[in-house]
Order: sequence, then C-alpha cells, then structure tokens
Amino acid sequence: MNTFTQQLWQDNANLYQHALNHPFNQQLAQGTLPKEVFQHYIIQDAHYLVAYGRALAVTAAKAFDADDIIQFSEGAKIAIIVERSLHHDFMKQFDIAPNIFENTPLSLACHHYTSFLTATAWSESYPVVLASLLPCFWIYAEIGKEIVKQSQPDNPYQAWINTYAGDEFNHAVQNIIRTIDHVASLSDPSTLEKMKHAYRHAAKLEWLFWDSAYQQTHWHGLDLLKN
Repeated sequence: MNTFTQQLWQDNANLYQHALNHPFNQQLAQGTLPKEVFQHYIIQDAHYLVAYGRALAVTAAKAFDADDIIQFSEGAKIAIIVERSLHHDFMKQFDIAPNIFENTPLSLACHHYTSFLTATAWSESYPVVLASLLPCFWIYAEIGKEIVKQSQPDNPYQAWINTYAGDEFNHAVQNIIRTIDHVASLSDPSTLEKMKHAYRHAAKLEWLFWDSAYQQTHWHGLDLLKN
C-alpha cells in the first residue's frame, strides 16, 4: 500500500511534469536561460524565502512533538540563511545591485504564493500546513536531480542546480516526507482531504512561480492606482 505522500505524488505527477518541462527549467539545465530571466527569478526567490521561513517558524510552533519543533525551527533558520546567501553570492554573480533588489516588489506570483503559505500557516491545522509546505521542498529536489543530469559543461547556473540536487537538501526533503506520512497516519479523513488540497494548490503555485519568472511578469497597468 502506498504511503500518503506516495499517493500524493502520483495524484499530482502531471503538475511535476509540467514544472520539469517548463522552458525555465529546461533552459536552466542547458545554460541557455536568459540572464535577465534568472535575475528576475533570484530577486523573487529571495522575497519568497523570507516568507517561507516565517511559515516554517509558525509550523514549528504548531508541531506535535519536540523533534518536529527542532526540524522546522532549523528549516526556518536555513531558509533565511539561503536568502542571505542569494544576496552575497548569486545576486553579486548576476549583477543585481542591492538597491535593485530593495526596490523590486513581489511579483503577482510571488505575492500569491507567499500569501497562501503565510495564511495557511496561521489559520490551518499542523497537518494542513505541512502539506502546503511540501511542494517547495519536494518538487525542487526532484527537478534538481533531473536537470543536473542534463546540465551542460560551463553552465552559468550550475551552482544553483547543485544546491537542489545535492545530498543535504534531499536528506531534508526525505525528513519532511517522513514527518508528513506520520502526521497523516494520525489524521481524520477530513484533514487528509484538506492536506491533499493544500499540496495541490502549492504545487500549482510552484509552476506559476517559474512561469512568472520566465515571462518576467510585473504589476502592469496599476500605476494609475498609486495616487
């Protein structure tokens, strides 16, 4: 019999495949992704990781046992550390000045995704919050393992790819999968349905985040409202 997360993956395999096949990830693997697209992505990802860290911190506060409190408190810390490393390393490497980052607002996709995660973290039960956080871990890890196989020599994005294809990140992913399977085994049918819905919605937003970066989507047409 499949575990809860195995069934979750099977039920949403189409979303993963769409994300893997997206031109952003395919061109990332080939090293042909336009620099301005990656710049847009890095800025939005730095914004995203701060919100993700907050959601993980709330998750830790809701956790059922001490080990899970440690797991998600550490996860929140790591998310912020990674966000800072984007500033010091990738933003410098890809010519993103500090004032450019500071003056770039969240894109529609980033705003939607971060709002969903923080609202879920504060308003839903621990099992549902976990399910909403899983796609960011799991889909990134699986895509990282796939595109590292395709990565071309002298790929300017190799360091980024290696982060998500590496053993350390994948170990963290397996830990959260085990936690969710355990929590799911203790949950009633209504909660399990909410967990499935939260996972699928977040998985859709993963695809939207990459697509928004690829399209370099901004808040066009709203300048009229600023006054």
